[in-house]
Amino acid sequence: MEVTEVKVFPVSEDKLKAYVTITLDNSFVVRDLKIIQGKSGMFVAMPSKKRKDGTYRDMAHPLNTETREMIEKKIMAEYDREMAALQGKV
Repeated sequence: MEVTEVKVFPVSEDKLKAYVTITLDNSFVVRDLKIIQGKSGMFVAMPSKKRKDGTYRDMAHPLNTETREMIEKKIMAEYDREMAALQGKV
């Protein structure tokens, strides 16, 4: 499996830095991933849904560490490119 496209949509919020859409193998889209500023740095949160009891459950997520790391690496690289491009326009 390969991440063939990453689209980053920056936002101006305190902890939420961007929404992300990824395409896998040019044939499957996952929307509403989030880049979040946490206490120990930024991380990628998978799309989730709020349950009746107030907790959140991931709607889609990697099943192993290698896949998670590959997805996060591609997303964060695109986020860095997007932020650099935005700063260049200022």
